[in-house]
Amino acid sequence: MFALNKLYLLSPEFILLVAAFFVLALDLFGKRRWQKSLPYWTLGGLALAMIASFWLLGHKEAVFGTMAADSFAYFFQLVGEVVMFMVVLAAMDYFPGRTRALGELYALLLSVTLAIVVAVSAIDLIMVYLGMEFLSITSYVLAGFVRENKRSNEAGIKYFLYGSIASAVMLYGMSLLYGLAGTTDLAVIAKTLAAGKSFPGYHWLLFPALLFLTVGFGYKASLVPFHQWAPDVYDGAPTPVSAFLSTASKAVGFALMIRVFLIALPSIQVDWVALLYALSVLTMTVGNFVALRQTSVKRLLAYSSVAQAGYIVMGLVAFNGGIRFASFDGVSGVLFYLLAYAFTNAGAFIAVAALEEHLGSSAFEDYDGLSKRSPFLAAIFFIILLSLGGVPATGGFVGKLLVFGAAIANQFYILAAIAVVNAVVAMGYYLRIVKHMFFVPATEDAEAVPVAMPTRVALIISLVGILLLGIFPGWFMHLATASGLAMVGL
Repeated sequence: MFALNKLYLLSPEFILLVAAFFVLALDLFGKRRWQKSLPYWTLGGLALAMIASFWLLGHKEAVFGTMAADSFAYFFQLVGEVVMFMVVLAAMDYFPGRTRALGELYALLLSVTLAIVVAVSAIDLIMVYLGMEFLSITSYVLAGFVRENKRSNEAGIKYFLYGSIASAVMLYGMSLLYGLAGTTDLAVIAKTLAAGKSFPGYHWLLFPALLFLTVGFGYKASLVPFHQWAPDVYDGAPTPVSAFLSTASKAVGFALMIRVFLIALPSIQVDWVALLYALSVLTMTVGNFVALRQTSVKRLLAYSSVAQAGYIVMGLVAFNGGIRFASFDGVSGVLFYLLAYAFTNAGAFIAVAALEEHLGSSAFEDYDGLSKRSPFLAAIFFIILLSLGGVPATGGFVGKLLVFGAAIANQFYILAAIAVVNAVVAMGYYLRIVKHMFFVPATEDAEAVPVAMPTRVALIISLVGILLLGIFPGWFMHLATASGLAMVGL
């Protein structure tokens, strides 16, 4: 039984819950001058939650039998909290003038962070489902938050429709697993399946369960062919929300996929590795080649985000239960990649939001001569694009090196070769943006692009994260390795 004196292990959850209610109450009952402080209270709550998650790294306990207080959970909590801190900074400039419901917005941003924190700690199928649904419902509202904007409304509706179907399919897969094992505890499911205590012919139910679970996790991680919602939703949603959806929300999908597959289904690893192998190839190839045809930078980044998910899956494909590549296994590579990707892709969408705030558009032509119209924005966006492309001295390069290297170390040579070709293709459309920023002159009537201070801070956080992970990756690699080992019990 979980002792009440161990409730401090849930301190990130309590901090975010109290902060969300406080911000909402301050908006409803506070004086108007107090309401201007809402984003700062939101940032304060996120900062306290980050401190709590970092302080709790190294623990390994179960909470009420359904949640894990381990380094794996706290690692993903930190990823989500850092991303949401950057999103709130970007939202301070983006949403005023677009909506009057700013109190509800900041309360929702804290609530969606709470959903992330709960979901990545789940070690029980019921809690996995509840965490994903909590995250999904708050995400639907955020995607369609600007009610006066038709594209935002469309994004919210599409996200809801796709999400509802994916959720139902995933729940059916969970019901099959429960029917086979007689429990929803992930560790007990693994023991039951390994001992062959299920009724004869249980494989005929186990494989459909695996497929249906993959639909749910693949939807959240935007893996092809479950990605159809992502480009439209990322493009139509408020851009700071797109930054969250393409990073923190995607990280939750991978965190749950890793927990369920590695803890509950290790006995059928051959089967889910084959499935994820195919999904990885499809995802990176479709994402990159469709991105080449885009005329909007925001939509290009949406397809780029799909392609990045294909690279990330490689790490899970290459997992072998041991440490083989430079003290790194595939899962640890996934964790490092997701951390680097969080700083990089969140920064990319925030940079787009800064330009969109000024021009109301994200077409390639809007980036013409950006190096002279806004040197600060162009310089940081350039480094972000280099990281997305995997150029050395950036976090994106180290992340790709680790997952590609894990694939090679485990003899997935064809998969690694396909990934390298896709990475080269991706550089084509990233450099297209660079060309417009630095080599295509702006029109005579083009105005300078100011960047407000909160957005500048968010972009600097992105830049610092990218460079730290790329130039001094050692401590972060150790953190990712320790977090991965804590989850798989090595």
